[in-house]
Amino acid sequence: MSCSRYAVVALSLFLGVQGAAAQERAFGLGVMLGEPSGFSAKYWTSSDNAFDFGLGWSLGGDRIGRFDGNYVGGRRIHIHIDYLWHAFEIIPADVRLPIYYGVGGRFNDGAGYDGSLAIRGVFGLAWLPREAPVDVFLEIVPSIQFTSPKGFAMEAGIGARYFF
Repeated sequence: MSCSRYAVVALSLFLGVQGAAAQERAFGLGVMLGEPSGFSAKYWTSSDNAFDFGLGWSLGGDRIGRFDGNYVGGRRIHIHIDYLWHAFEIIPADVRLPIYYGVGGRFNDGAGYDGSLAIRGVFGLAWLPREAPVDVFLEIVPSIQFTSPKGFAMEAGIGARYFF
């Protein structure tokens, strides 16, 4: 599948959800750095819930915890979509620092992950300043790969988005 097809799939996912926002502006677009790195989008559906989307790439090799000793290097494309719940009350502060968690799915292609699917669990911390339409986030994402290669993977990243 070409990169343009991935972009069409991601754009379709972005436009396919509707709702009210916890931010004054519901849709944000930005970047994520880590495993994977690429583009990140968020669409608030209520004051506590949002969809999170990612379109990225991995430059490193195999990250699945396999014990057969086979390591696959190379690049791969990564697409994910998650549904998130935000807990604003856990960290008492004058700024908005919600802990968030969620569940979603991931598709990888390339570097031994040709058309592979995984279930993701998402755990993170976000900073949503009241004076600017941005968010900054840090997250860890364990996943279970249920197509070949099967196994457990761990992803992590930091990123920022601007809300339109």
